[in-house]
Amino acid sequence: MEKDIVQRVQEYWTVRTPDFSTVRKNELHSEISQRWVAEMNSYLPQGRTLDILDAGTGTGYFAILLAREGHRLTGIDLTPSMLSGAEATAAEFGVHVRFARMDVQATSFEGGSFDAIVSRNVTWTLPDPERAYREWYRLLRPGGIVLNFDANYADNVRNHNQKASWIKPEEAYGHIGITPALARENEEITFAMPASQHHRPAWDKEIAERVGFSSFDADESAGVRILREVDLSDAPLFLFWAKK
Repeated sequence: MEKDIVQRVQEYWTVRTPDFSTVRKNELHSEISQRWVAEMNSYLPQGRTLDILDAGTGTGYFAILLAREGHRLTGIDLTPSMLSGAEATAAEFGVHVRFARMDVQATSFEGGSFDAIVSRNVTWTLPDPERAYREWYRLLRPGGIVLNFDANYADNVRNHNQKASWIKPEEAYGHIGITPALARENEEITFAMPASQHHRPAWDKEIAERVGFSSFDADESAGVRILREVDLSDAPLFLFWAKK
């Protein structure tokens, strides 16, 4: 029997966790992190401590960045090894984050639990992104905001762009440890996901309207500001934001 796609995603990222964690730690030490924080702060409410959910936290990158800004962070992910890495990295950087294993499309949190939800490179991996947006709407307090950073990674795969696939272990953006087998699995997973069949972020806007967000928009130049020269030409990073 063919594996469920969710199981395949978890198994893929379980294998990738150690190398993925190494690069994210490099990024935490780099100037890219300062640009991520500046970008998010331009949208997040200022002057008070926020309850923020990092949806699909991976090894905790966004959660750690925003915890260092003084906010109360919760990070969720489906892959146990990622969460273990996140806990270790948060301890290494001396910040407190509550981590839990949950599906970002269906959490166990009460409605209205968060002032903001942040996400990086997660919605393209989901079997049902609209379900995730509906869940995030439920979790937000009135006036709360979703900041979803993602890209059309299927275009990168279609064009066989391997710019970021084999970087040096000390670099701050990209991937290390990608074997031919992992590359093939990534391609198959990417094309199996609904996001690969749509043009984004236009599709995200359609979803946000159906869900009922009061306002939303996309900034397709986010990658130029944050990632600069390491942004992928075939799959540039975009920011999709939506307010409840």
